[in-house]
Amino acid sequence: MRVGAFLIVCVSIASCTRGGVEAVAPQSTPPRAPARPVTPTVSAPRATTTPRELPPARVAAARRVVAIGDLHGDLDVTKSVLRMVGAIDANDRWSGGDLVVVQVGDQLDRGDQERGILELLERLEVEAPRAGGALYALNGNHEVMNAQADFRYVTPGGYRDFDGTPTRPEWEPVLARVSPSMRSRVAAFAPGGEWARRLATHNTVMVVGDTVYAHGGLLPAHVDYGLERLNRATRDYLLGAARDLPTVLEGEDSPFWHRLFAVRDDEATCALLGQMLSRVGAQRLVIGHTVQQRGVNAACDGRVWRIDVGLSRYYNGPVQALELVPGQPPRILSGTR
Repeated sequence: MRVGAFLIVCVSIASCTRGGVEAVAPQSTPPRAPARPVTPTVSAPRATTTPRELPPARVAAARRVVAIGDLHGDLDVTKSVLRMVGAIDANDRWSGGDLVVVQVGDQLDRGDQERGILELLERLEVEAPRAGGALYALNGNHEVMNAQADFRYVTPGGYRDFDGTPTRPEWEPVLARVSPSMRSRVAAFAPGGEWARRLATHNTVMVVGDTVYAHGGLLPAHVDYGLERLNRATRDYLLGAARDLPTVLEGEDSPFWHRLFAVRDDEATCALLGQMLSRVGAQRLVIGHTVQQRGVNAACDGRVWRIDVGLSRYYNGPVQALELVPGQPPRILSGTR
């Protein structure tokens, strides 16, 4: 959904009406997948720069891979966990050599330091390959929510963080209907906007060696659709080249919103997981999205690892990440803030 549909979508800690914005209390429960967006009425802006291409959906095994969960607007803990795993030095520069880091999405919302996180990850995506490593940040449901102008989980500082983002003349009729404090955020993340275009360089699903990574989960139907197609569809939407996300990327069963493998490990669930992994050709799935009160943990005989530990100060969970080294069992890394 492009910015033209903003009028009927709830934003931030506010409820949008056709006549204005009425403040409501912020929500603390996990968001549910939104209904299918309506057809937009405002076209995306013309591109001024060409964003980087997507990383491949599959890359070869690395000597050492570290997976990091949801960050939610907390730059300080983002730096702490990156230092803990050996990815950055005291000056926040890449120091990981040939290390590969996969961050499974949800950089946005719930905290005031989102822009700093996006800028840090973007810089490390460039620095890491120069040393033989890589950093891959995936898109999560909160990145998509912001592109859909669903700002229920944006903090006051999250609005200020994107002040000054350029708008487009064709957006003015829509922006005139929202609070001035919200306009830069809308312009930043509307499909085709400056920051949406930067998020468009991130994959939705990725395989590194024998492990597949997704924000919420992955089903056999998603694999049948095609990992590259999933990544490309999200990119096209964020760039404003596609009017909507395809159905496979919407709703509670989409890779952004799926929770089954994060909360259950019964026989039927593990069998479904096994079918998906067999189709991907992977040994395990690593996911975020659903906060794990007991920290990083595995289910289904280690075929799924759940790594959203509530890193951000909003949840104040443990500082943990998952290390994967070929020929060794996955290992939980723990540190301090």
